Amino acid sequence: MRLPRVYEPQPLIEGAELSLNDSAVQHLGRALRMRPGESVLLFDGAGHEHRAELLDLRKRSVTVRVGPASDRSVESALLVELGLVMSRGERMDYAVQKATELGVSRIVPLFSERCEVKLSSERQDKRMQHWLQVAISACEQCGRSRVPEILLPQPLSQWLARCDSELKLVLHPDAATPLSQRRVPASVGLLVGPEGGLSDHEIAQARSAGFESLQLGPRVLRTETAPVAALSVLQYLWGDLA
Repeated sequence: MRLPRVYEPQPLIEGAELSLNDSAVQHLGRALRMRPGESVLLFDGAGHEHRAELLDLRKRSVTVRVGPASDRSVESALLVELGLVMSRGERMDYAVQKATELGVSRIVPLFSERCEVKLSSERQDKRMQHWLQVAISACEQCGRSRVPEILLPQPLSQWLARCDSELKLVLHPDAATPLSQRRVPASVGLLVGPEGGLSDHEIAQARSAGFESLQLGPRVLRTETAPVAALSVLQYLWGDLA
């Protein structure tokens, strides 16, 4: 039976006894109905994973003893930074969840000319916490021990100037060079636009910043589907997706 995985940001030190977070209480005690003596896997989001023994489960608390560290790693050698123009509601959640499952290293929410999302400072903080929890839950499910970094939302032009990936790609239907004919990069910056697409001016900005066009077949993909398709292709060609 596969061991449940729990995100725990506290330092994981072998032999230490820890009280787990509230979400672990809900998941392990109430949903899975686990008992003392059973095992779980703890990960800290920075790449460390430990087996742990459940010592005590109560309605409002779970205590574990941290076991030895695991040397298992499912992180891809291909570092992908995803610049994603924000979409509304569940579409953005879906993109963050699936990008995490597909091994993305960093997610940068972006504002663009056709972006439909407007965020006040208070709402931005809430959305950041929500997207982080979506990524953490995806890590718990897929086996990752490193949670992708999610940066604060920023203007597209700011990210274009900052992105320093070895290969920079923007989804656009006029790609000239197939990915299979390129040399293997160590890192990729991937830009995905909004539902209405990037404007001609924004495409020109991206190209001036060193971004090359990437085409994913003859059909137009939705903004939440495009990063899933692109990341799958990148991981298949240069990462760890067999």
